Amino acid sequence: MGKGFYISKAVAVTCVVVAIAAVATIIALSVVYAQEKSKNEAISPPTTSPDTTTITPTTPSTPKEPWQRYRLPDSLAPVSYNVTLWPRLKTNADGLYIFSGHSTVVFTCVKETDLILIHSNRLNLTAFEGYHAKLKGLDGATAPSLKNTWLEVPTQYLVIQLSGPLQAGSKYELFTEFVGELADDLGGFYRSEYFEDGVKKVVATTQMQPTDARKAFPCFDEPAMKAVFHMTLIHPQETVALSNAMNYDPVNITMDGQKLIQTRFEPTEIMSTYLLAFVVCDFAYIGTKPGIRIWARRKAIEEGQGNYALEKTGPILSFFENYYNSSYPLTKSDQIALPDFSAGAMENWGLITYRETALLYNPDVSSNGDKEWVATVISHELAHMWFGNLVTMKWWNDLWLNEGFATYVSYLGANYAEPTWKMKDLIVLNEIVGVMAVDALASSHPLSSKEEDIQMPEHISELFDSITYSKGAAVLRMLSEFITETVFSKGLSTYLEEFKYKNTVYTDLWKHLQMAVDKAGIKLPSSVEVIMNRWILQMGFPVVTIDTKTGKITQKHFLLDPDSVVDRPSEFNYEWFVPITWIKTGVERQQYWLVDKEATNNDMMLNANDWLVANVDMRGFYRVNYDAGNWERLLAKLSSQHKDIPVINRAQIIDDAFNLARAEMVNTTLALRTTKFLNKEVEYMPWQTARNNLDYYFLMFDRSEVYGPMQAYIKRQVSPLFNYFKDLTLNWTKIPESHTDHHCCHPLNSLLSFFKPSRISPNLKSTVYCSAIAAGGVEEWDFAWSMYKNATIASEAEKLMHALSCTKQPWLLNRYLQYCLDPEKIRKQDATITIIYIASNPIGQPLAWDFIRANWNHIFNDYGGGSFSFGGIINGVTKRFSTEFDYKQLLQFKEDNAGQLGSATTALEQALERTKANMNWVAMNKKQVLEWFTSETSSPV
Repeated sequence: MGKGFYISKAVAVTCVVVAIAAVATIIALSVVYAQEKSKNEAISPPTTSPDTTTITPTTPSTPKEPWQRYRLPDSLAPVSYNVTLWPRLKTNADGLYIFSGHSTVVFTCVKETDLILIHSNRLNLTAFEGYHAKLKGLDGATAPSLKNTWLEVPTQYLVIQLSGPLQAGSKYELFTEFVGELADDLGGFYRSEYFEDGVKKVVATTQMQPTDARKAFPCFDEPAMKAVFHMTLIHPQETVALSNAMNYDPVNITMDGQKLIQTRFEPTEIMSTYLLAFVVCDFAYIGTKPGIRIWARRKAIEEGQGNYALEKTGPILSFFENYYNSSYPLTKSDQIALPDFSAGAMENWGLITYRETALLYNPDVSSNGDKEWVATVISHELAHMWFGNLVTMKWWNDLWLNEGFATYVSYLGANYAEPTWKMKDLIVLNEIVGVMAVDALASSHPLSSKEEDIQMPEHISELFDSITYSKGAAVLRMLSEFITETVFSKGLSTYLEEFKYKNTVYTDLWKHLQMAVDKAGIKLPSSVEVIMNRWILQMGFPVVTIDTKTGKITQKHFLLDPDSVVDRPSEFNYEWFVPITWIKTGVERQQYWLVDKEATNNDMMLNANDWLVANVDMRGFYRVNYDAGNWERLLAKLSSQHKDIPVINRAQIIDDAFNLARAEMVNTTLALRTTKFLNKEVEYMPWQTARNNLDYYFLMFDRSEVYGPMQAYIKRQVSPLFNYFKDLTLNWTKIPESHTDHHCCHPLNSLLSFFKPSRISPNLKSTVYCSAIAAGGVEEWDFAWSMYKNATIASEAEKLMHALSCTKQPWLLNRYLQYCLDPEKIRKQDATITIIYIASNPIGQPLAWDFIRANWNHIFNDYGGGSFSFGGIINGVTKRFSTEFDYKQLLQFKEDNAGQLGSATTALEQALERTKANMNWVAMNKKQVLEWFTSETSSPV
């Protein structure tokens, strides 16, 4: 080994050309919260042990029976579970990895009933006298005998009909014994594999959210069905067992002639099934008192990859204890990095599971961006320990409150842990700007859905999208801003205290925030509930137009495609209560509330020397348009003294202008003119915003005659920035001190780094690797592939995985696509993002689209129809679509795969809408865009 990734001078020259030609380098699309869940279709159960009797499922088909509904009836309520599981980390005689176990659930009968419905999915249940379970009464109650039992596969129930009724107020105990497959499907109780020193290791681990606890043992698998869990794990010698609670001392036992360990755990707090976790592994850990431990592969821990997570976990927990005014609810906090994990991380109470890239950090190899990701994800998950775990949403229709809140406050926690990083500002780029593009589509959806509209597992999975996470964060940030962060946190504190260990709906939070607002004496135009319902119960957001000649202010539902038809009704007629913060000629003025479709504020009338910027620091979730005169004054101010406008608003002006142009509300050339001041700009946020928006132009025009002049213009604008960072870094020999400077000089710094015969800085690797692969051939690709397969640091493997998609050789891209169907080559957790990376390459996009269409049936059934990574695939592969031919292909794909789209259904509708908008935009703007770039590059600077 010991072979570094070096670049010869010959390749370097080519790389520079490539890099300059693609200054808006491929933006790594991260499917942060995307999960690849298990199949929803019934599969053959695993072979059971010889002494287990299998009952053939039968399914009575009376219409509209309780077992044909996806929601549990309200007749039973679980109290506690006692679960024992034994995962086999070696295959059985049939070549399968399995687990066996038994479970006893104690439940209370709330309403008299002769029916027990309990979730069970892909479990092979043992027969007891011809039935799937045993039932007995507790505390003197008499249990009726079992009449009939069966597995209702479509709704994932074990159905138990009784010969008589259960009595309201009485407690009962249901016992089941079962075998399941420890599959590699990343859902429920599953296996993860890795190699260490050439030896294959198997980990048994879990991912229950949203509906996969039922794959581990029969349970009442809904968030409101909270209970106490007593877990026991049986596992091989030289392995360790972890769960939500702290373990008792392990005991050596012998079962079936095998010497094993039995680990029992303390009872959990009252909690939801989706927050359960258990892991069997031979990992190591580092820890501190009291009870903070970071678990990972032994070599990763030995190399210190868990040190940063350990260093920051304590301070972030302390921050949230102060923020919520509530002590950490548990006695320990385990965090574990898994080789195979579908999401970025999962907030299991007391045992948080992560992808390795989200928890492990190696300063010698990992970049500043990797470090930022680790801090933010840890903060997100720790925020859930109170908001989501201690107090939980009643049903998945309010998932936005859980995830949107954790996304918002994750930036506060990370900001506390890394105060020099400006994390409170970066939420604008990382969350708000991107989700506004999605929410500006007519096919978007409200944050909060009706409970009855979210029933099936695939409906639930579709909710795990950017609207839920990022828009949820944006509107809660806006709320915190206009009632103040102090009042916001006080409302949270009383909310958590009243509802701890219980379930809530969003109006419960509004009530407590209103109490805090009233106590603080804050004046609002209406109640918190009235204001916020307009932001969560209707989709989209407004564009606020300010006429500085008259002071007139109007609002209108902002749609990226002005010709799109909104067929989703809104009780609020797509009007909002809008908190307008604004700056007049450099001075912030009093906030103004726009509560009607239009109003007049005479203070916003300007004379010829004044200028106005609204939505200070993008605190509100809306776009702003102005009269032509104010636009010209803003452009003049950016050109002469751009620092007079706050840095976030410099980014906002660019983003608003480009999106208003796409919506045909301003001229496209006005949007392009907002980039002219960038030759004086050295801050990260305006540059990244411009890069994001110009990326759309690259997507639309990189195969046309527009590309050359556009490339030349961007090179001209970037050159002063390149020279600035060259000086700042003493000719690239010094690392910038500012965190955002690492981001800003990353693509620029790499241009010169090609000439240096030294190892590549971690902050440059992503761009350098990509450019080197693009300039090389099969030899370079195979070398990078070998590096990827042998990488022992997840963040390094991820950079190489992306770089491999940068090749310009179609046959290599096709080979790479085929690798996505082989989990021995590309882990299942990485298949989606790899396909998206390839589609981001102009050469790879049509290949990826052909691949998806040809293999959809296999991909869909192998990764599960409820997987919410499918939406990412559709979005990623169709971003360049802008022709009638593209649109017809999408329609054909929709027709060919009707009923087999799962969580991609909404994404496909968005792709159709986006493609139609792209077609119209290109037809209207191509000529003037070409003329503008040509004019700018032909004129002197």
